[in-house]
Amino acid sequence: MKLVIDNQLVTLDTLRDAWREPVQVSIGAGAQVRIAESNELVQDVVAGGERIYGLNTGFGQLAQVRIDTDQLAKLQENLVRSHAVGVGENLGDDIVRLVMLMKVIALAEGFSGVRLELVDALCNLINNEIYPCIPSQGSVGASGDLAPLAHMAGALLGLGEVSVKGTIVPASEALAEAGLMPVTLGPKEGLALLNGTQVSTALALAAVFRAENMMAAGLMAGAMSSDAIQGSDTPFDRRIQNVRGHGGQTAVAGVLRELMKGSDIRASHIECERVQDPYSIRCQPQVMGACLDVIRHVCSVLETEANAVTDNPLVFTDSKSVLSGGNFHAEPVALAADYLALAIAEIGALSERRIALLIDSHMSGLPAFLVKDGGLNSGFMMAQVTAAALASENKSLAHPASVDSLPTSANQEDHVSMATFAARRLHTMLDNVSNIIAIELLAAAQGIDFHHPKKSSAIIENTIAGLRNISPRYDEDRSLSIDIQRVASRIDHGEFIDCAASILPSMRT
Repeated sequence: MKLVIDNQLVTLDTLRDAWREPVQVSIGAGAQVRIAESNELVQDVVAGGERIYGLNTGFGQLAQVRIDTDQLAKLQENLVRSHAVGVGENLGDDIVRLVMLMKVIALAEGFSGVRLELVDALCNLINNEIYPCIPSQGSVGASGDLAPLAHMAGALLGLGEVSVKGTIVPASEALAEAGLMPVTLGPKEGLALLNGTQVSTALALAAVFRAENMMAAGLMAGAMSSDAIQGSDTPFDRRIQNVRGHGGQTAVAGVLRELMKGSDIRASHIECERVQDPYSIRCQPQVMGACLDVIRHVCSVLETEANAVTDNPLVFTDSKSVLSGGNFHAEPVALAADYLALAIAEIGALSERRIALLIDSHMSGLPAFLVKDGGLNSGFMMAQVTAAALASENKSLAHPASVDSLPTSANQEDHVSMATFAARRLHTMLDNVSNIIAIELLAAAQGIDFHHPKKSSAIIENTIAGLRNISPRYDEDRSLSIDIQRVASRIDHGEFIDCAASILPSMRT
């Protein structure tokens, strides 16, 4: 994908593409002019001797210390070196690519005072698939993602390590191999690179893209479970949704109707004696629809943040002003991530309840634990236990991170967002949900098999055929661990996304 950054809105679908695969980035003519004008004002301020935070002062509580002009380049380099104190596992290349792209988008707006050469240098790293090694822990999401962004900035200076096609090498070596020179930072440039919410936003964006994959797979699993227990599709009727009026609920019900359309199993029990199905079947539009509305809201917040200017101070060329503020505070991302955590937990919780329903012969009408010769065989008994363990784990992980705040920088930064952790923990939750839904897909496929020769809808039967390629019908006890992992991987890679693409925000251009 080729992307020209020229002060336009970079949309969710473009960001999703950049998360999935390498991208070629360049700066458009309009953005080049704005960057140059912004940097010119910074140079004028420095030459005029006015004291401006981050240009010729120390940082944080050291902002009162004035720095001599001949030390300004050293000041910016020291900032990068001193702030590169991240720990933990490195972020994946896909996340780092998003981080770098959003930093380019922010700098290209022309409010950061940096040189065009610096923005181009960052583009060169992206274009050569040189991804800085960024430790995942060490940011409180207050003055931006300082520590992780310092590791990103260090690569521009030839410091630290980078990932090149999956191989970790010294940044200086990767730059030389690509024919690139290390950057010498000008006034404010280190600060512009370090201030910003790009790491927390990238983690949250990747999480919401994965959550869309879970939503689609969860709807497929839910439709399959409904048919497996010979449930009714009446609760998905358009008229029921219309009188409540929530957009997500209406959209989810429409997807469920399409997934079950033409099912012989459903047609065979239209006049059955069951009055109502359990909530995990009947209330799918209400629960999954509410989760979809959360995803849509979070996508809106993150699309805004991905295009935002979040460093400090900001340079306004129209008024010849350099203003200090707090755009680096990641509270919008933290709250959005916490909101998304609730939806992720609920998608998994609803799926786990349907698994429990499927294995309960008194409720489902299917053989106990979905296996013949129960007693000799335990069937899906322990698979449901695994799903329950994962769903319970997500309850703890769903606790909001944004309500916690520890002051930093000698109480200069006295309220922090914890956005980076809020977004990072979503990925553990998503790993859990992908496994839960994988278990449900296998269990529901097993349940539908018991109704043959009656068949489900064409799309469900095709899905079952695909599942059977990696997980044969369960006729006698065996380990399902590898089967679950393989199906979960397919979920996470978006194999089921097409069944719900029309209602997912990042899939609609």
